[in-house]
Amino acid sequence: MPGFAFKAVVIGGGYATGRELATFFMPSGPRGGLYGMLLCTAIWSVICSLTFLFALQTGSRDYRTFFRHLLGPLWPTFEIAYGLALIVMLAVYSAAAGAIGEAMFDWPPLIGSLVLMAAIAGIAVWGNENVERLFKYVTFILYGTYMLLAVLVFSRFGDRIADALGADLASTGWFAGGVTYAGYNIIGAVLVLPVVRHLTSRRDALIAGMIAGPMAMIPAMLFFICLITFYPAIAGEALPSDYLLRKLDIPALRALFELMIFAALLESATGGIHAINERIAQSYREVRGRNLPAVVRLGASCAILALSVFVAGRFGLVELIASGYRWLSLVILAIYVLPLLTVGLWSILRHAHEPAR
Repeated sequence: MPGFAFKAVVIGGGYATGRELATFFMPSGPRGGLYGMLLCTAIWSVICSLTFLFALQTGSRDYRTFFRHLLGPLWPTFEIAYGLALIVMLAVYSAAAGAIGEAMFDWPPLIGSLVLMAAIAGIAVWGNENVERLFKYVTFILYGTYMLLAVLVFSRFGDRIADALGADLASTGWFAGGVTYAGYNIIGAVLVLPVVRHLTSRRDALIAGMIAGPMAMIPAMLFFICLITFYPAIAGEALPSDYLLRKLDIPALRALFELMIFAALLESATGGIHAINERIAQSYREVRGRNLPAVVRLGASCAILALSVFVAGRFGLVELIASGYRWLSLVILAIYVLPLLTVGLWSILRHAHEPAR
């Protein structure tokens, strides 16, 4: 379940449409892009494992509790950073949904965004069980759709893929691309802490973290290999996935893929909103001694989503990914990854023989 949940948060609008892959990996060329993705996978696995281990050790089931233990009195710095990060991420998802609605149905971008936002609010309001059910079922849809796409692209354009991978092209910049992409997405490891309650031992936590990286990246690698069929022209497309699907010219596949993207947007955004709701719920239980009412969950979700739709309409998908994500990556590395690799790792090793909470 932690692997499903981490994959759910990572595979958002930019990943599912191919826009993030084009921004962070294609500038390094076909082979360099794959090097960057392998590096990113390794980073995700290591950080997820340490995060789950630290959460299990400290009894942290939401990000506020986690950062109180990791950062001490400085824990509100993550709260501020995460609030800004969530707005940017949801704005990307909103812009992607608007672009999909425009490409598929010729809707105004706002309509696609509002449809997605309504679906997110409807699921997030009911708590852990519905959210986990969404993670599970969308996983099957997502993996199946990417595998079908890969089979069709390889069978029709396999020679072009081989030529792209074999071309003598510069592969510089893959290290920076891999670290940057890993940096802002790794926030997903703390957003999925509500599902860490399923882990019963440090061995569980370690294995869950190690498989989370490949679970999130394998679909991206398959997708990236499909996209390089039309490298470098496809790199400039706002929706590289739609460009590829038009070249395949299979209307049913295009409809299925756009449905899968919408499902991926839905689970990723729901994961982010759910983390906020669980953080509020924990504070509510501490103060009131009872569970957070559904109407409060709905109100918090709608407020965040409304602001995200506004940001999406103001900046657009390409600009949000190219500029906003790079700054977020630096912030997350500074206030989460670096403390986890120092203070967190030292604490994990020091308490290795104590029973998990």
